[in-house]
Amino acid sequence: MAEAPGSGRRSLYKAVGSPRWKDAFRQGCLERMRNSRDRLLNRYRQAGGSVPRRAQSTLLVQEVMEEEWHALQSMERCPEALSQLEELMDLAVLEEIQQELADQERSILTEYEQSLQFDEECLRVMLAEWEANALVCPVCTKYNLRVSGGVAMCPCGLYLSSQSPELTEQTLRGCLERSVNEHSTHCPHTPEFLVTDGTEENSSLLMSCVVSPPGIQCRGHSVVASFPRWRKSCSETGRDLKMQFIL
Repeated sequence: MAEAPGSGRRSLYKAVGSPRWKDAFRQGCLERMRNSRDRLLNRYRQAGGSVPRRAQSTLLVQEVMEEEWHALQSMERCPEALSQLEELMDLAVLEEIQQELADQERSILTEYEQSLQFDEECLRVMLAEWEANALVCPVCTKYNLRVSGGVAMCPCGLYLSSQSPELTEQTLRGCLERSVNEHSTHCPHTPEFLVTDGTEENSSLLMSCVVSPPGIQCRGHSVVASFPRWRKSCSETGRDLKMQFIL
């Protein structure tokens, strides 16, 4: 004969009167909940990621209690329990166990949420540090330059390909800093950068400075980065500075 609907839940309220088995049921439920952490978190994600605040809104409590109750019923080494199945367990005891399980469930979910928040905060800090130390595009000086797979790109349209994974953001940053520092030893003015489209060679990043204030004569053109080879040459004649960095 088929079991009537809801009889499984009602059977939770029929248990042995012995405090020993009440404690066994309680401890078994708590242990089963701890061992069901992965299942609980999956249920939590499927529910949209919100922690239930009431016992009636729990995700796994009723299921755990039913599973543990059926496990107790099937234990062959507990024949005395089977002879007392019709005795009514104190409803207050069941409600107390249910509340303990609900608290444990919320504790697991709260710990998981805190872990997610910690990971999100770490990611936020990492992104903030990356933004603070990002390599600003030397051409537009507005957007951050991204270097990946040997290619330097910027939303402004700058695109330089070295066809070599050896080019990294750190490498390009060092090249730019060296070029600007060497230029500053001969000229107090800030140089500008532009991309040259080579016909026979690949595009190059050109650093230029053409100023003629009183007492200073500086005409400098420096190829900061040209792809895909690396070469450095520097020649200085009087006030005319020419530096070439080919990457």
